[in-house]
Amino acid sequence: MSKESVEQYIEKHPKNIQEITVNLRQLILNTSSEWTEEIKWGMPSYSINKNICYLQASKNHVNLGFYHGAQLEDPHNLLGGTGKQMRHIRVKKMEDIDEDSLKLYVKNAIQLDQS
Repeated sequence: MSKESVEQYIEKHPKNIQEITVNLRQLILNTSSEWTEEIKWGMPSYSINKNICYLQASKNHVNLGFYHGAQLEDPHNLLGGTGKQMRHIRVKKMEDIDEDSLKLYVKNAIQLDQS
């Protein structure tokens, strides 16, 4: 069985969710040139030496998740989740994507994991 690609993962979802996922993926990839992008735990996962963030698409939204999000600063009060480590930002429509804010979270997550 061949491994699922990120493109195949995206194609399985409704058009509006595909659009959000593609945009978030691009935002993540544009934040660093050092990413390793792969499907882990059934979703696109992004790492630089360690797992940093992931995209989890569902029928009505996409979560931009952070493996160590509990330690991230949350200046825009966007992080959700109550797990011990992980947090996510839920994106329900394209208009919810504030590139500057989201890039800040991704950059902070990279810095957190490099320290």
